[in-house]
Amino acid sequence: MAAKGLQTRARFIEAARTLVEAKGYHGTGLNEVLALAGAPRGSFYHHFPRGKDQLIGEALAAAGQELDDMVNALAETATSSRELVAAFLEVLAERMTEADYAKGCPIATVALEVASSNPQLQAVCGGIYSAWQERLTSALLAEGRDPVEAEDLGATVLALIEGALVLARANRSRVPIERSARQIARLLGMD
Repeated sequence: MAAKGLQTRARFIEAARTLVEAKGYHGTGLNEVLALAGAPRGSFYHHFPRGKDQLIGEALAAAGQELDDMVNALAETATSSRELVAAFLEVLAERMTEADYAKGCPIATVALEVASSNPQLQAVCGGIYSAWQERLTSALLAEGRDPVEAEDLGATVLALIEGALVLARANRSRVPIERSARQIARLLGMD
């Protein structure tokens, strides 16, 4: 694909990421995506022949990768899983407040809407969450935790992070994130 085609495709994905995180799957219309991407309808179907679900799936994968990259960068300086999670929560809280609570977790926004009605997007969301949980579990195993405990803690920490983001967005407040950060530190035994 030529450079111009790759740029157009990337604009579609970025537009979908922005809109779906703020408005959800059902609130994101194709006309809005086209307008934000600055590209014609025909170009959309050229790049995404399977339509909106293909675009949203790729936008979710890109958002998941962005958060993975964020965690990787934070992991370079974190000395423990507790420190890594605390730094990650702070970045997410800043991201949310800077966007005036229009951003939270793009994966949760879609998962809550389509998990029971769209197997393709449910699989994308589930795969991203599984990868994040595995990452947390691996960090806990690297600290010498028991494998069952590490897996349970990884799942619990992920649930606390996601729940905190939903509550923070709903209440337009960082307080749920701050409370969850304190409880995660306690759970990890290093507060």
